This record gives sequence, C-alpha cells and structure tokens, in this order.
Amino acid sequence: MAAAAPSGVTERYFTRWYKPDVKGNPCEDHCILQHSNRICVVTLAEAHPLLQKGKSIERISYQISANCSRLQNKVSGKSKRGAQFLTELSPLCRIFCSDGEEYTIYSCIRGRLIEVNENILDSPPLLQAKPSTDGYIAVVLPKFEESKSVTQGLLTRKEYEDVLSKRFNSVS
Repeated sequence: MAAAAPSGVTERYFTRWYKPDVKGNPCEDHCILQHSNRICVVTLAEAHPLLQKGKSIERISYQISANCSRLQNKVSGKSKRGAQFLTELSPLCRIFCSDGEEYTIYSCIRGRLIEVNENILDSPPLLQAKPSTDGYIAVVLPKFEESKSVTQGLLTRKEYEDVLSKRFNSVS
C-alpha cells in the first residue's frame, strides 16, 4: 500500500473515486478527483502500471482517431459551449512507453471535456511524478442533474484499497 500523502489541496477539496481494471484491462486503474463544485479531474490511480517503477513514458497523444483530437476542444462561456461530450468509455489520450507498451486513458465519467493537460505533452514524466496534481490527464464537468449519480460504478478509497489488497494477496 502507498503511504498516505501529506494533506494538500487535492486531499482537502477533492473526493477520490476509483475505477479499477478499466475496460477489463487488469491493473489499469483510474482515479477521479471530484470537487464540491462538481468539477472532476481524471488522473491515474496509484496502482496503474504507468506509475510503477521502471516505466518510462515516451510520448502522450490526445489524438484519439483520425477525426478526433482532444486538443481541438474549444470551450467558451458559462454553459461551456463547444466542449466535447464524453461518456464513461470515451478515450482521453494514449500513452506510449519506451518498452512498446501503450495505454489508453478513459474518461470513466459522463460530462463535458473542459480541458486537457497540455503540460504533460512537453513533460511526460510529470504524469508519473505528480499524478494527482500537475500530472492530471483532463478536467470533466458532469451535467448538473447527473453530478450526484456520476460516481455510480466508481469505488471509494476504502473500497479501492480492498480491491488492491485482494489483488496483491492473489499474486503472492
């Protein structure tokens, strides 16, 4: 288990939700940080293979398909006009490692894509060094009427820790 991080802005103002084994991929866990204003930040969970020792990120791409780039997302106004709408299974980015492995990061929640973190394009190690803060993947705003139900199907920190302990006990 990871040691508890020192209390910071993330711990104080955000509730952590987890989605283990996204799309059936073992250990590819995502973390959603939900603020009280309903904004959600998509990050990697502590147990994701990209955050394990020895993984080296070569590049990150927000180009999802020939016709869809998350970098083309243009948001304006109070109602966030122009934002791309995401479902739980919408891909946000692809991460390519030096060992040839490729990981697709998914939204895990429904809502409008407010922004993607362009800083990790120039500095991929940021994703590994500070996954919950400067190395976040994207910011998503759920619909107001869905803001309470958006976390259905996600696990609390305690439930996620139970999943991790079962996962590590079955390995050893």
